Amino acid sequence: MPLFGSSSSSKSPLKFLSRNRQSSPAQKSTYSNNISTGSSHLDAPPAYTPVSTTSTTAPSFPAASRSEGGSLAASPDRPDSFLAQFDTVFLIDDSGSMRGASWKATENALAKVAPICTAQDKDGVEIYFLNHRSDSSNGAYSNIRDTGHVREVFTAVSPCGGTPTGTRLNHILKPYLKGFEEASKSMSPDERDNAVRPLNIIVITDGVPTDDVESVIIQAAKKLDKLNAVPWQIGIQFFQVGNDPEAAADLKELDDALAGHNNIRDMVDTVPWDGTQAGGGLDADGVLKVVLGAVHKKYDRKNATGGRQ
Repeated sequence: MPLFGSSSSSKSPLKFLSRNRQSSPAQKSTYSNNISTGSSHLDAPPAYTPVSTTSTTAPSFPAASRSEGGSLAASPDRPDSFLAQFDTVFLIDDSGSMRGASWKATENALAKVAPICTAQDKDGVEIYFLNHRSDSSNGAYSNIRDTGHVREVFTAVSPCGGTPTGTRLNHILKPYLKGFEEASKSMSPDERDNAVRPLNIIVITDGVPTDDVESVIIQAAKKLDKLNAVPWQIGIQFFQVGNDPEAAADLKELDDALAGHNNIRDMVDTVPWDGTQAGGGLDADGVLKVVLGAVHKKYDRKNATGGRQ
């Protein structure tokens, strides 16, 4: 489903394809956008319960091979193999406040997370920025597969402007929800659920949005509830870089209170991280929480090992 009338040749967050689909030759190439400076039962994630970061029961990754370019090899034994069922989209805050340490921390965090997602989705991931647009019709960088691609994209983008998180999130959600609704009309629920891949959106930001994020999420959640979508159809993960207390409070409200206050599904999770914990970075378990927190109950029960509540 193209974004707001964009060319159908661009990659859309919505894919009417089976989950065991084969990538086309074009999809197997390196990311397609020119860089321009211009099955267990799942529930909605529960509220946070503090967990010691030294717990010996924390999930751990089995050894995984690493292919050329820094991407992890997929393995059905890895807990992140759940991601094979999802399309993963990153929405990056490139506002002026992100200049300097926050921007580099965001690049480093995404460089860790992207290969984990890529190991499970051979199409790679999509990267959107709040302000910057790529040359593609939907403004995203598609088919990002490894750490090198992430760093190349970040080199081309300079933080500036405001923090229109709600607006940009709506750009991603609106066409997806429209396509999902159309599929609901033309397919049985089982056919639809097998044809439309769930969407995992990871928002990396350092500050309070300058627009209305809450209304966008409420509208999306109500639409999904109306269409009887599975609880994990859309997951939105807010990953706070930096230690702005106002931003932390705002994101926690989205995470813990939004669903309860509006009688809608809980599809939001947040992880705050200031880059000083766990030796300066998130370990594998923490990264896994970032990726799965909004859509998988098991991992939302844990704090990120590098995070705080």
